Amino acid sequence: MKGNFDKAFENIVRLRVMSVLMANEQYDFNGFKELMEVTDGNLSSHLRTLEKQGYVVVEKSFVGRKPQSNYSATPAGREAFQRHLDYLENLINQNKE
Repeated sequence: MKGNFDKAFENIVRLRVMSVLMANEQYDFNGFKELMEVTDGNLSSHLRTLEKQGYVVVEKSFVGRKPQSNYSATPAGREAFQRHLDYLENLINQNKE
């Protein structure tokens, strides 16, 4: 079967994070939180998992006096996510009658 199932994307939050980052150059923490309606801790945990995998990078800065974390997908993350999508697409196609 073409593509690979990647356990990093089996969680809906991580799947959505990567989907957003495939469509956007970068996205900030509060934007993700608002979009996904998850808690700070939950989102942080999932972003950290993707970061440890080497799939996303974070750039921390200050806007005024407020810290801001911007996330972007790495080339390896984009590639892994595309392989995962290919796997899912092939799975769907195999089960069509």
